[in-house]
Amino acid sequence: MKRRGFLAGLGGAAVGGALVPKLLPHAWCGVAHAQDAIDFARPEGQRRISWVPARHYEKLEGRKVLCRLCPRECRVARGERGYCGVRENRDGDYFTLVHGRACAIHVDPIEKKPLFHFLPGTQALSLATAGCNMECRFCQNWEISQFRPEQVDSVAAPPAGLLRLCRRDGVPTIAYTYSEPTIFYEYMLDIARATHAAGMHSVVISNGYIQEAPLRELAPHLSAYKVDLKAYTPEFYKQQCNATLPPVLQTLRTLRSLDLWTEIVVLIIPTLNDAERSNREMFRWIQGELGPDVPVHLTRFHPTYKIRNLPRTPIRTLERLHAIAREEGLHFVYVGNAPGHAAESTYCPSCGERVIERYGYFIGEIRLDAGCCGACGAPIPGVWS
Repeated sequence: MKRRGFLAGLGGAAVGGALVPKLLPHAWCGVAHAQDAIDFARPEGQRRISWVPARHYEKLEGRKVLCRLCPRECRVARGERGYCGVRENRDGDYFTLVHGRACAIHVDPIEKKPLFHFLPGTQALSLATAGCNMECRFCQNWEISQFRPEQVDSVAAPPAGLLRLCRRDGVPTIAYTYSEPTIFYEYMLDIARATHAAGMHSVVISNGYIQEAPLRELAPHLSAYKVDLKAYTPEFYKQQCNATLPPVLQTLRTLRSLDLWTEIVVLIIPTLNDAERSNREMFRWIQGELGPDVPVHLTRFHPTYKIRNLPRTPIRTLERLHAIAREEGLHFVYVGNAPGHAAESTYCPSCGERVIERYGYFIGEIRLDAGCCGACGAPIPGVWS
């Protein structure tokens, strides 16, 4: 597909500029079956913001507002923005500045999210805006998550245009990812409502830092939610993410109560969150609060952003924690960012047979029959159709 055709397919006003920030070449823009290279030239005028009324806030005296979207509960004075940098108080009314403004769009394998128990072998139209409500010192997409929308190139990508692209190219899912979807909540909600009504899927790839009311409003329009559980110690969240742990645990409890398919990723960083004791406590909490069938991805760290002095996570560390998670009763534990490792694949907890073969983002043999193990018939929890 030609670049002009892609932009026209979105139905937006922008006709120039790439759909990714300059420093994020790994999230290059594309759509299913597109073969043409994307022109990364960026004419002037692509660093725009939108003004759309925000949801989940309260008006205070003195034309201040109290944001109720995430646990930070920012109190924002006139003319100022919340911590995320994408929600602004204009004379006592709160607005989102990124609705319909995507800074990264790409078609990814669903396994890249990673979601391993969700339509294996399919693709997801993945998108993001600038901004985040955490500052993780190991963020791999910091070039968009830690900048304001005026500092990142974007294009107009209205919900209807995204839906048309998915229908045309046979992509069944839209994924809100790369940065933190909570901060572009209104945009995500509008897209999710449209996809749900059209019989398509929406999945959220999130840090879980969201309040319960907006989560419950959004959940009926979603098919899956992946949460990055950064660690199981308050100190890690405070020192490495400038955030707190309890709201993330509450998000996981809420997702469980809503019966929304959930997977968890834990990025294992040497010396910072790889201790056996805290991880065992985390696995025990997951098993007790969420059940044994929640997939847990133990992912290998690569030096990036503000943590470049630590090595990649040793595979033996991931294998040790994988064994502990299984000891604590978790049925589906994966080793991530280690292509070719046996623990990338899915195995039946009843008979031990491999039911989904994986190598990185590539899918091999699938031995599932209507969501059940093809060998013994035991149910394998997930979203398979």
